[in-house]
Amino acid sequence: MIVSLRHLLGWMVSTFRSREHLVLENLALRQQLLALHAQRPRRRMTALHKLFWVALQTFWSGWRKPLILVTPRTVVNWHRTGFRLYWRLLSRVRRVGGRKRVSKEVRALIFRMVAENPTWGAPRIHGELLKLGFDLSERSVSRWMQRAPRDPDVVKRWLTFLRNHREAIAAMDFFTVPTLTFGVLYCFFVIGHERRKILHFNVTRNPNALWVEQQLREAWAYEQPHRYLVFDRDAKFGADVVAAVREMGSQPTRTAFRSPWQNGVAERWVGSCRRDLLDHVIILNERHLKRLVSLYLLYYHEDRTHLGLAKDTPAGRPTEVRSEREGKIQSFPRLGGLHHRYAVAA
Repeated sequence: MIVSLRHLLGWMVSTFRSREHLVLENLALRQQLLALHAQRPRRRMTALHKLFWVALQTFWSGWRKPLILVTPRTVVNWHRTGFRLYWRLLSRVRRVGGRKRVSKEVRALIFRMVAENPTWGAPRIHGELLKLGFDLSERSVSRWMQRAPRDPDVVKRWLTFLRNHREAIAAMDFFTVPTLTFGVLYCFFVIGHERRKILHFNVTRNPNALWVEQQLREAWAYEQPHRYLVFDRDAKFGADVVAAVREMGSQPTRTAFRSPWQNGVAERWVGSCRRDLLDHVIILNERHLKRLVSLYLLYYHEDRTHLGLAKDTPAGRPTEVRSEREGKIQSFPRLGGLHHRYAVAA
């Protein structure tokens, strides 16, 4: 009895279920037939047809069986597109909540602080922004710091290191000058990295370790020498010179083999001296060379502007104040007229 009742109930449920599926299938086929009968130059599914199939695939599991005009994947794409449009419209209409948006100005300022201060973290940058009057959280600063472009150029960090240590660094080197009657003369100089100032200069025909040691004593005389002294691996800078540098209180620092760029400050001064003076004169003897280089050092320290010193001179040249009435400019020859210095007429 119970088994018969169970079969009867199952037959009734299957009858109604199959009828429901039959109705939905007929509805789907009729809808597709109406779409085919639409008179259009190019038959395309309208928005109403797409909405029908999106709703049908939501409520009926067998919607794929009667589908003829399009593929099931197309219907799924319609559903996803409608879902995106719904939430896009909802996000526009709905009141925006959550944390405040970070303006473009603040983002650019955060990126600038990250680039200029590579050792700063989010708390430091957040503190600077608070002092500037910007109201945002430290968490927002941290998130935007992660998106900040990193500068891969390590040269800037090296320049920062040199700026912080250049007052403690000096360099020495030799360069040769051919003469008309005495062959080749050797020019020795010591230059400070801080203001690119020539601390000592001398000329000799026969350089040796004892002569170099004497020049180093004259370079600093009664002053405290620089902490580091940079020089190359020339044979004239032997073990005796290294020991003398240590006795003076400086730390000798040799450059690598065939690496003049490691003593770049000294090499640049040699190039300036040749371009500004030595390439334009004929050296007669040792006395002549000393006199010309002495005049050049005066011009170099007091008159010649330097790119590495923000267009200033090693000795510090004051900027003249010129009024509208005082418009006359005077020129003063230097090095026999090779160069000139200009000043406002008194």
